Amino acid sequence: MYQRLRLAGAAFCALLPAAQTLAGGFTAPVTEAPVPAPAAAPAATDWTGPYLGLSLVNVFGADDRLGIANPAGRQIAAPGQLDIAGPGGAVQLGYRWQSRLLGREVVIGPEISYEDSSADADLSWAGGRGASNLDQLWSLRVKAGVLNASRNTLVYGTLGAARGKFGYTVQGDGMAFDGSFRNTAWTAGLGVEHKLSQRVSVFGEWEFRQFGKAVLRDDAGMATKATPEHHALKLGVNMSF
Repeated sequence: MYQRLRLAGAAFCALLPAAQTLAGGFTAPVTEAPVPAPAAAPAATDWTGPYLGLSLVNVFGADDRLGIANPAGRQIAAPGQLDIAGPGGAVQLGYRWQSRLLGREVVIGPEISYEDSSADADLSWAGGRGASNLDQLWSLRVKAGVLNASRNTLVYGTLGAARGKFGYTVQGDGMAFDGSFRNTAWTAGLGVEHKLSQRVSVFGEWEFRQFGKAVLRDDAGMATKATPEHHALKLGVNMSF
């Protein structure tokens, strides 16, 4: 009997640590949470290369005072203003280079454009009528500007020359002219262009066009002087290649 009690006590002592372990419950192994890889930095926007685009144009703020002079050059009538205004469309083709200058990213390059316009003006007075319209315009200019910190927005200026074809009519006060003429202008403007993606950008621009004076004469030698200077607003999109 005593021997059995001794064996039972020894078995109890042997099982006691295991029982204590079970009483404490199961402890799951500790694993470290995975560290996510850092996101890749977005590719830097590059403006270097050729581009092709389309734009809507609105001509406004013209200054063309209609006057009529006799063959001797004396003004005999000044009926009023033939200030053209109206919409048009243009296509532009250019190339630009991006570089670093004085700690800033700058973009510069040439651009050629063709504009087809519906800008016109009409004037009537007692015994007479005048009309003017911008038919088409070719431009060659340089665009230069500075990029923002993200390099996706360009603030720029333009300077160049344009060659326009105009229709012109003056009937009255002894003059009978109905024809067209071409004239050259110097141009200057300011604009902002923003890249929606590496290839596509949108822009808005203001431009002033200062045309020289064109003296127009009819068959009898009567003359008028056309001065079709004006402003233009442009909204457009460019596709880079």
